Amino acid sequence: MSGLVTGDAVVLGLQPARLPSRALAVLIDLVVVWAAYLLITFGLAVATASLDEAAVMAVSVASFLLILVGAPIAVETLSHGRSLGKMALGLRVVRDDGGPIRFRHALVRGAMGVVEILMTFGVVACIASLVSERGRRLGDVFAGTLVVRERIPAARSSFVPPPPPWLVGRFAGLDLSAVPEGVWLEIRQYLTRARELDPAVGRRLAERLADELVTLTGTPPPPGVPADAYLAGVVAERQAREARRVFRGSAVATAAHAAVLPPAVAPPAVASAVVPPAVLPPAVAPPVAGGSATGFAPPA
Repeated sequence: MSGLVTGDAVVLGLQPARLPSRALAVLIDLVVVWAAYLLITFGLAVATASLDEAAVMAVSVASFLLILVGAPIAVETLSHGRSLGKMALGLRVVRDDGGPIRFRHALVRGAMGVVEILMTFGVVACIASLVSERGRRLGDVFAGTLVVRERIPAARSSFVPPPPPWLVGRFAGLDLSAVPEGVWLEIRQYLTRARELDPAVGRRLAERLADELVTLTGTPPPPGVPADAYLAGVVAERQAREARRVFRGSAVATAAHAAVLPPAVAPPAVASAVVPPAVLPPAVAPPVAGGSATGFAPPA
């Protein structure tokens, strides 16, 4: 990675393009440009067949400059450093500070490209690119530019493997307040790449990190615990503490938010109307046929 520094003192991590990818991109550009040049030259030869030799020579020189020199400059200027070959290979021309190039940068690169690519068949450009630390040719040096890679392989997963089950909770009382973030980052990087390292190198690195962690915490690991397992267990304990702290903070925030809200106002009670029982008239007995209402028969 190249440490480019912007005008705001920001370091950019850009990967410079090396000679093989740049040479292939230039080859693609030359094939396209020369094909267009030959077609246009053939058309101009047919169109200027009636002109004299001086006019034909002037047209030939103008077509050479416009197509083989002017066209690449125009393409790099309009596309901000991406020609057809660079687009195919994921490359881009940028300034030394990481910004997009302008016309003057493309003009200097194109003018120098005539000498170191067209006139010397790329020999000068290859030698300059091999000698340069960042793979720059002479046109890049004079223009203050750099060809970088835009398509970079995605970073591998930074998943930290869990500790052995028998180590979970063994470091609950460990004081981790004196361990700086740089040490945690180094331990995390080791754990994520432990399988990619040579076993002997990984063992020595784990022992060094474990000794540094013991010095900062003041507590040695349990007897018989390997260094890599000790590191994984301590990192798991730190992650568990961070998770509990975040959960506790969210719970306190929820409680505080609930305390700020006004109490819920109960809706007014609706007085239920007590309806008194209806006063019904006394039941009247039906008259008995052939008799009085009292039920006694009249005297004969």
